[in-house]
Amino acid sequence: MAVATQSTEELCINSIRFLAVDAIEKSKSGHPGLPMGAAPMAFVLWDQFMRYNPKNPQWFNRDRFVLSAGHGSMLQYALLYLMGYDSVTIEDIKQFRQWGSKTPGHPENFVTAGVEVTTGPLGQGIANAVGLAVAEAHLAAKFNKPNATIVDHYTYVILGDGCNMEGISGEAASIAGHWGLGKLIALYDDNHISIDGSTDVAFTEDVSKRFESYGWHVLHVKDGNTDLAGIAKAIEEAKAVTDKPTMIKVTTTIGYGSPNKANTAGIHGAALGPDETALTRTNLGWNYAPFEIPQEVLNHTRKAVERGAGYETEWNKAFADYQAKYPQEAAEFSRLLSGKLPEGWDNVLPTYTTEDKAQPTRKHSEICLNKLGTILPELIGGSADLTHSNLTELKGAGDFQKGHFANRNIHFGVREHAMGAICNGIALHRSGLMPYGATFLIFTDYMRASIRLAALSEAGSIWVMTHDSIGQGEDGPTHQPIETLASLRAIPDLTVIRPADGNETSGAYKIAIEKSKENASTLLAFTRQNVPNLAGTSVAGVAKGAYVLVDSQGTPDIILIGTGSELSLAVGAAEKLTAAGKKVRVVSMPSTTLFDQQDAAYKESVLPKAVTKRLSVEAASSFGWHKYVGTEGDTVSIDTFGASAPGGTCLEKFGFTVDNVVAKAKALLG
Repeated sequence: MAVATQSTEELCINSIRFLAVDAIEKSKSGHPGLPMGAAPMAFVLWDQFMRYNPKNPQWFNRDRFVLSAGHGSMLQYALLYLMGYDSVTIEDIKQFRQWGSKTPGHPENFVTAGVEVTTGPLGQGIANAVGLAVAEAHLAAKFNKPNATIVDHYTYVILGDGCNMEGISGEAASIAGHWGLGKLIALYDDNHISIDGSTDVAFTEDVSKRFESYGWHVLHVKDGNTDLAGIAKAIEEAKAVTDKPTMIKVTTTIGYGSPNKANTAGIHGAALGPDETALTRTNLGWNYAPFEIPQEVLNHTRKAVERGAGYETEWNKAFADYQAKYPQEAAEFSRLLSGKLPEGWDNVLPTYTTEDKAQPTRKHSEICLNKLGTILPELIGGSADLTHSNLTELKGAGDFQKGHFANRNIHFGVREHAMGAICNGIALHRSGLMPYGATFLIFTDYMRASIRLAALSEAGSIWVMTHDSIGQGEDGPTHQPIETLASLRAIPDLTVIRPADGNETSGAYKIAIEKSKENASTLLAFTRQNVPNLAGTSVAGVAKGAYVLVDSQGTPDIILIGTGSELSLAVGAAEKLTAAGKKVRVVSMPSTTLFDQQDAAYKESVLPKAVTKRLSVEAASSFGWHKYVGTEGDTVSIDTFGASAPGGTCLEKFGFTVDNVVAKAKALLG
């Protein structure tokens, strides 16, 4: 395959390959195979089709690119450098996978400008891309006018065999086909190699037929190694189909150009080594030193800077024209992009007194969502086929469906994991949309990776979880969360809130909305069963994570800490203990996350160190509560699986009664 002379396009493609080879060789860590094989399709896409501005990576109407096969991250870093993004310099590429580098092992949107979403766990990227395409479709339907278009961009994805093996990609592709997201184009790097070797050992299905059955337009480029015209033609055809997403299968050779390691698992996830690197340079006619890029290449690729400035200037003119014609819509659009909330938005959140009837907190959640939906048009989301159990419908907002993309109620179907990733994609579109996704709390296990990535990638998604304990009842232990809250509280940068009544639910939504605008994610846990509205609960208290709800005269003998539906048990127990002559403080702790963020003085004011007798009450695992009750405290908790019975019976049988709280408190007090 010795090469005498190379065209500019070939030089550009080999530049991508050898930036990846050299960076991975220097770091002794990484995945060179995908960048070497996928370089042609990536170059054609970025050079001929994608609209972006390297000098303003956040320009609104840019096309979005997602490298779902995130292990091939050097492909994206090479593209960002070559196309003139300031976020990735040649020095950054030399620091690939090193401490503090802007070129981490997998693409991270909060580290590297030009990276749209955080990809790593396979399949997340294609599912995020569906969310990006949903955001574009929704905003286009809402704001574009027959004589004025301000939302008009594509979402492109490169995914691999591993992405297609992961179940989340099937969930996401299924719903994308149902919706007919015509501006979603996926390029499938069909190289037949995974870590274990040939994909034939575990993956022999016809992916094209699968995507066709999902309702996608499917194309095949048989020679993705050298047929640049074929790749371009396929992308053109994909753009011409507007009523369904397109999957272009591009058959490539992993590690293309490596004489001894191409088309083997050995090049998937390890550096080539000095000898094979030298042989590959010779084989591809690459007569340049490590990290050296021919000026001819930079002269060509850096034209993207001028093109990008032109794209943005053209769009700015179009938006100015739009503002003149549609000032009200333009003002709303501008507010969304600014990330600002309307003045007084939180005034719509309801407050309650003890005279108001007992309701499930999921019902209070529904009330909050619908109050907020009237003033926050950016609120968009739905449930994984549990709309009328989660109570998450925005009344009058219509269903997001093909041909009705301006509507805001999204039916995700029984697809928890894809729902999570799609919500993250909507949020990471960074156009001000505020997505929420809902299911039963127990089924966060089916979407945990997406919830974790929402926190990690600073997405700002809101998770609305109902049926939050054994109070769920008759469906039994498979549907009753036990360890779930503790495991979710362990996720860094995820604010978990379990409100006790109507006031605390309003407080929880206030926090969730504010944090979403700060690109931080929140998970709300709500009851199925009725709970009373308690005296003293407050919106402001929720913001502190924990606060004193009932206090004693003088230093308390014992502190009862309650959350969610069990706070009322703590209050009832305090009344009995007080009548028995004990001094009792009741602390509501809707969010350990928020409480942990308070300063030491506030924490001491709520849980003074001098009071060592403490009892937490929560219908969930005891795990994590000893941090708050200390060595001399105890928990009313459940560390076994639940049972199938009416919710009230379950709670009683497992000890969630006022009398049991009193008994445990008296045992602590001796």
